[in-house]
Amino acid sequence: MDKPQLVLDLAGVVISNFSPRYWKELAKFAQTSHEDFKARFSIEVREAFWTGTLSEDEFWLWLVKSYPSIDVTSVRELIKDDLTYLPAFNCLEYWCKIADIHLLSNHRLEWLSDLLIPIYPFVRSVTISSEVGLCKPDPNIYKKVESNFVNSSWILFVDDQAKNLEPAKKLGWKTLLADRENHWIEEVTLKLRQAKNTKPEWI
Repeated sequence: MDKPQLVLDLAGVVISNFSPRYWKELAKFAQTSHEDFKARFSIEVREAFWTGTLSEDEFWLWLVKSYPSIDVTSVRELIKDDLTYLPAFNCLEYWCKIADIHLLSNHRLEWLSDLLIPIYPFVRSVTISSEVGLCKPDPNIYKKVESNFVNSSWILFVDDQAKNLEPAKKLGWKTLLADRENHWIEEVTLKLRQAKNTKPEWI
C-alpha cells in the first residue's frame, strides 16, 4: 500500500504564528497601532513579500521608509524570539513512519531556516511561498506540493486558516482545520493509523 501523504502548514501548525505580543511590540517600535501596521502591511506589501517578489532587504527598506522610528535590528531579534515550535513538532518523527510528510507555508525561508534544520529529516518536501513565487490560497501552490507525492490516493492537509483548505478540497485532498488547543494532533494520528491499516479501495 502507498504511504499516506500528510501536508502540514508551518505557522500555526508546526511552529508558532506571530503572536499578538509581536504585533504590539512591532507597532510600538513603529510608533503606531498594531491594527494600523497590520492593515498597511496587508495593503502595501503582503502578497509581494510572501511570494518573494519583494526581497527581504526591500521589505526592511519599506519598513524604515514607512516608519522612520523603527529599528531593524530590534525587529529582527523580535522575529527570532517570537517564532518557536508548537506541540506538533514532537509528533513528526512518529508521523513520518506512517506517512510521507510535506510542508506548505506562506512564509519567508530566511525566517524559517534555523527552525527547519531539525525538521528536514522527517519530511519529504518543503514548499515555502517566498521560494516558489506563490502563496495560499492560490491553487497552483497546492499543485506544486502535489508533484512531490508518491502515487498516493490518501492525502490529508492541515492548516490553521479555513480559507486555505478550500483549494485542497477541490483537488480531492482530505482537510483538517488546526485548532489553537491542538486537539487536531490526536485526530491526525488516528486518521493516519486508520489509513495505514485500511485497504486502498476502502479509503
